[in-house]
Amino acid sequence: MRQIGFIMEDGFQVMGMAALTAFEFANADLGHEAYRLSVMSERGGTIRSSLGIGIETQALGDFPDTLMVIGEMVPRPITPALRNYIAAAGLESRRVAGVCTGAFLLAEAGLLDGRTATTHWIHARTLQERFPSIKVDEDRIFVVDGNIWTSAGMSSAIDLTLALIEDDHGVELARAIARKMVVYHRRPGGQSQFSALLELEPRSDRVRRALVHAKEHLRNPLTVEELAEAASLSARQFSRIFREETGQSPAKAVERLRLEAAKIMLEEGRHSMDVVARDTGFADRDRMRRAFLRFFGQPPQSLRRSLRLIEGEEEVLLPGR
Repeated sequence: MRQIGFIMEDGFQVMGMAALTAFEFANADLGHEAYRLSVMSERGGTIRSSLGIGIETQALGDFPDTLMVIGEMVPRPITPALRNYIAAAGLESRRVAGVCTGAFLLAEAGLLDGRTATTHWIHARTLQERFPSIKVDEDRIFVVDGNIWTSAGMSSAIDLTLALIEDDHGVELARAIARKMVVYHRRPGGQSQFSALLELEPRSDRVRRALVHAKEHLRNPLTVEELAEAASLSARQFSRIFREETGQSPAKAVERLRLEAAKIMLEEGRHSMDVVARDTGFADRDRMRRAFLRFFGQPPQSLRRSLRLIEGEEEVLLPGR
């Protein structure tokens, strides 16, 4: 039996508690108490979510096999006692996971130093700015680095928990639980959290025109000079303004747009890899493969296979629904 400890404090996000249900189903499917769950807070007693819903907790105690730290709507500094407990869990617990903005608590405890991590995309840049030693990958559903796990926001708590269960008991159990919860068998950790253009969200019409031009002409080389011309700026001005408004280089933004378009074509399933690479401007499938590995953590062939598996699975409703 594995102890799973959830740390929550006042203001926690209820959505993060979806992980509890996945462990509950694991116990039911296995026919025994494979996981014993405990909900903790620094002092114990009743804590309240951001919605005002109260939940009873026990005070911090022995370190569980897996410690899951649930985030809040807005990250805030933690007390020294809680920081020390989480830091010690990095050595005493087999796994430590930060759900959503729980990554901030792991970062304050020093568990993310020199590691790759993710969090809700809204807070990703803040996490990077406050803790520059972390490599924040804001485009991942979840990230595993050693014994430290972190996830994006909201429903990604389910993806993270299914991955933990799969790590313990194999893919078949994780898939069975996902079907009972009426969700896809967990999304790959490398799946994008959100649209590339949603993240970029330029302030000026000029940069927006350049991005629209890029999206409509992905088969072009899309050099800085071409994008600058679409924005009616010099190449030097365009590069400076683009980085100021989006936080990344034109080349990286173009690659993100190409990846997004390629992923959509793969989902449609009507095109060969060579056609997808050509139509989205990667020139050849090897270059597209390298880009997919960097951003999604898997090659396009694996993504296509996983999408086909998802399409082939039937939804299973819970009894009484």
